[in-house]
Amino acid sequence: MQITGVLGVLGVASVLLFYIWRISNWLWFKPKKIEQRLRDQGLKGSPYKFIFGDVKEMKQMTNEAHAKPINLSHDISHRVFPFLYKYSVTLGRNFFTWIGPTPIVHVSEPSMVREVLANYRKFQKARGGNPLRNLLAMGLFFVEGDQWVKHRKIINPAFHVEKLKHMEASFYVKCSEMIEKWEKLVTRESSCEVDVWPLLYSFSGDVISHTAFGSSFEEGRKIFELQREQAAMMLKIDESVYIPGSRFLPTKNNKRIKAIEREVKASIKSIIDKRVVGMNTGEISNNDLLGILLDSNYKEIKEHGNNNFGLSIDEIIEECKLFYFAGQDTTGNTLVWTMILLSQHIDWQTRAREEVLHIFGDRTPDINGLNRLKTMNMIFNEILRLYPVAPVLRRLIHEEAKLGNLTLPAGTIIQLNILFFHHDKEIWGEDASEFNPERFSEGVSKATKKPGEGLYIPFGGGPRICIGLNFAMLEMKMALAMILQRFSFELSPSYSHAPQNILTMQPQFGAHLILHKL
Repeated sequence: MQITGVLGVLGVASVLLFYIWRISNWLWFKPKKIEQRLRDQGLKGSPYKFIFGDVKEMKQMTNEAHAKPINLSHDISHRVFPFLYKYSVTLGRNFFTWIGPTPIVHVSEPSMVREVLANYRKFQKARGGNPLRNLLAMGLFFVEGDQWVKHRKIINPAFHVEKLKHMEASFYVKCSEMIEKWEKLVTRESSCEVDVWPLLYSFSGDVISHTAFGSSFEEGRKIFELQREQAAMMLKIDESVYIPGSRFLPTKNNKRIKAIEREVKASIKSIIDKRVVGMNTGEISNNDLLGILLDSNYKEIKEHGNNNFGLSIDEIIEECKLFYFAGQDTTGNTLVWTMILLSQHIDWQTRAREEVLHIFGDRTPDINGLNRLKTMNMIFNEILRLYPVAPVLRRLIHEEAKLGNLTLPAGTIIQLNILFFHHDKEIWGEDASEFNPERFSEGVSKATKKPGEGLYIPFGGGPRICIGLNFAMLEMKMALAMILQRFSFELSPSYSHAPQNILTMQPQFGAHLILHKL
């Protein structure tokens, strides 16, 4: 019995020692080994700190930066990413930092960035950390390999230019509704101060609701509001180190995120079920994104005679969630920064308005005319350069991989700091942080100091470039053209310049402008 007892104690001790070793290796020995390996290759970075890495310092610096606005300047990197900005200035284009025990290798060398974007199988979307983040939206943005090829093929018809022409009417209807609201605020005899940020954000949500779900757009609007709440809660997740299993804890944040997920999923499934019933009874409803997606999915399954070649209902739901989140944020954010900068640079506002009036007069803008707006196109390109919607992109290495002259271990996250190289003077010249749409007068390829060698990727790049690019540009051009036809605008004295990154680039204290009805 004594021997059995001793063996039992030794067994328990062995198990405890095994797990102590695993935890110690995860939280200390492995990160320190990776750190040394990166330094041996000439890469500089922050020293690894037990458990938290750089999370505490990053959060502290961000809170300090967000405590007050900055001067009215487009040199914004130090406010949006104060921690990363400090390291980029002192360590150069390529360096590494830590989120907990996970190494983040920051890459800004143009050739290396292109390599990361081009090879989507080797450098995959980074979904690490707390799995609750994945509840916001998955879909095409996150699937990999052959699954990505399948999703892209089925979704692609929804964004074909011919299909976008059918959505032109929806864009116009929602733009008109927004303009009517603004006109009620402003009379011909007076001006009115308006925070256009929530108005533009609501407008873009209405557009995506209408174009995604057609007659079910009221249900879609509720989905949009829930996703916005969920996105705000994701910030708390990003500001903490993920402890495996902590997502199962019944915290207030965890419970609400999961409740929203259930409600959003149920709402979208209800819309899809109604649409499928309509399709089975011969109802034609393929002029909105959901209808086109279901039609394309049905044709793919029918062509191959196998459901595996199509998307499941759960996959379609995830694509709908992504339509909402990505579509709404892209247009809403870009439009608000466009109005802010055109309020600051009145000469460019005037040039844009003159172009719109020359092509359309007071007529309804149409897709053919919108595609001829060269000045507006230059302006949007410059806005997306200075204030990219998604200021960072991340990729994850699942197996040890070569990148340039570096050999990176499995589990490394590669971060492309789009905001930094969009403001890089070596790429764009001494006026890199100034608003100068003229740099795009001969197109994107000739906008940099060395034509064809620069980095301009507001919608990503390589095979995984944003599929909704044309959709977003058409919506933004329609909205800005109709605004310019009816209003002039300038910055209000109460405007506070405070760009911040909350998954996307947003104005922290709103966008207070003075509107004048024309």
